[in-house]
Amino acid sequence: MSKEKETTENPMEKVQSHDWNKERLEQLKQLMPDLFTNDGKLNINELKKVVDPKSVNETERYEFRWFGKSNAKREAFTPTDATLAYDETRSVNPTESENLIIEGENLAVLKLLSNSYREQVKCIYIDPPYNTGNDFVYSDKFNQDKKEYWENSEITENGFKIDTNTETDGRFHSNWLNMMYSRLLIARQLLKEDGVIFISIDDNEVHHLRKLCDEVFGEDNFLVNVVWQHSVQPKGYTDKFSIHHNHILAYRKSENFELSELKRTDEHNKNYSNPDNDPNGEWRSGDVRNSLYRPNLIYDIKTPSGKIIKPPSKGWRWSKETVQEKIKSKEIIFSEDEERIIRKIYLSNQTGRAPESLWFAKEVGSTRDASNDLKELFDNEVPFDTPKPIELIDRILQISGVKDSDIILDFFAGSGTTGQAVEEINQKDGENRKYILVQLPEQTDKESEAYKAGYKKISDITIERNKRVIEKIIKEKKEAQPDLFSNASASSAQEKENEDEQLKGLGFKVFKLKKSNFPRVEYAPDPEKSEDENIELLKKYIRDKEAQLVTAFNRDELITEILIKNGFKLNYTLTKQEAFKKNEILLATDGDKETLICLDVTIADETVEHFKTHTDQKLIVLERALDTTKKWNLKHAMGDKFNAF
Repeated sequence: MSKEKETTENPMEKVQSHDWNKERLEQLKQLMPDLFTNDGKLNINELKKVVDPKSVNETERYEFRWFGKSNAKREAFTPTDATLAYDETRSVNPTESENLIIEGENLAVLKLLSNSYREQVKCIYIDPPYNTGNDFVYSDKFNQDKKEYWENSEITENGFKIDTNTETDGRFHSNWLNMMYSRLLIARQLLKEDGVIFISIDDNEVHHLRKLCDEVFGEDNFLVNVVWQHSVQPKGYTDKFSIHHNHILAYRKSENFELSELKRTDEHNKNYSNPDNDPNGEWRSGDVRNSLYRPNLIYDIKTPSGKIIKPPSKGWRWSKETVQEKIKSKEIIFSEDEERIIRKIYLSNQTGRAPESLWFAKEVGSTRDASNDLKELFDNEVPFDTPKPIELIDRILQISGVKDSDIILDFFAGSGTTGQAVEEINQKDGENRKYILVQLPEQTDKESEAYKAGYKKISDITIERNKRVIEKIIKEKKEAQPDLFSNASASSAQEKENEDEQLKGLGFKVFKLKKSNFPRVEYAPDPEKSEDENIELLKKYIRDKEAQLVTAFNRDELITEILIKNGFKLNYTLTKQEAFKKNEILLATDGDKETLICLDVTIADETVEHFKTHTDQKLIVLERALDTTKKWNLKHAMGDKFNAF
């Protein structure tokens, strides 16, 4: 029985005569599709070029343009007044690790990180939402006062409105590009000069993403378009190709990036042998031809018996003098019939192998392998639909050259595969790479197994996965070397030291994107009042806002906001300065920067006098805590080292 094609009928078509205009337009579209836009509308200017080219005046140049591009760029570099708040309850071993998982809209988060982590990230891997014509893309309507982000159900403070693309929306490519453009512009600021970014994408947007990255990172910094075999099982379609691949685009920040080799396996060494008992060991033959024509490399080679070997069409790989040296050292030998020369490539000289542009599932895993990774952690359940295999991220980390203390960033963290890959590679070589994962608190489908299991947001899965990874690693460590965690013959201090050493680097801190703690001016003047009356109302409004800050602020959250907006990393520590008796003064440091900070609502005269003569350290206080005289004295004595928030 044949399957009828589903159609959407217009009721009015049944009471109207035939629409000849519609038919003629369809015929024109079939004949000349280049005259139509992506959403199927006729481009009048393109039609004019066909009918009367002289009627269209335009300056043509090569550029990549789309609707909303300028605004997306402006949005990328517009500061945010949001902040990050530490979530201790969901953090794991926070004192042992500098890893971060941040729950929030990633553009705002990237902006907050852009000062303190500028040029600090060695490798970025992202797997952004693919634009299939009806998948969501992030909305850039985030603002600390936007209802869509802050006031939406139980996920209210953590929820976020997303836009839906449909195939009838002619801007769906533009929406996706705008989402990516602003985020990549900021992400580039975070990369070290020898850093690199890898982006997973499918066929729908790979060509657009390539042009977008050429613009953001520079065409000269394109490294490769990796084709990853993500599945091996044929799909049961009869009218279309069975797709088994995705793309991974790689761009370096600058020419300072060095691609790292991969380890060799027996498979890579199987073509090496030593048939002539060369003392240098096993070898294979290599190419002797030059890839580009060079006149000075066109010359004959004479064999031991006097035969002449003519050069290839583009010449030999080396100069005549170099070839003679290689013949003398027996790195180049002659075939038995002396019709050709053979170059030896010795296995002993191969320290590794160059990464290739085709990545097969048997080497770096498939989507099925990725699901099995999650099953192993989540009691045979798969709470996330499109995870990436750990081996895939591991390959990216290997060729990126990340090493001890390097930071890896993933701001579309999904299920958190990147975090697991970093933890596992650290366990293999004993180094301490660090990760920053950012995930939107997007609500999971209420009918999904994840939602039923209690994971109301994707960010819940991100956090839970990496928590379980750490628990698994610690369990394996205890089973392998229980004496390092508990040794009856050792002192309690020694036991604690052993355990701390085993836990080093294992853990993460969770932060959440939230509204600023500081008052914002949201005042609108009353048109029926005079200018002086409106000014007084504004002053009262500001006083009320400041009073809210003093009476209701969360001390720890306020410190985090002040420090991150002063360029401190989120791994800062606080130490109370006992020398101060009238005020609580804390020393904040993140290893690179340090400052003294005081959140008391009043700064004592004794404290002011101290800083008038001790100007070697920076000081941050609440502006509310100072009268005009104290503020002037501190600013006059300390200059730029004094900051009032």
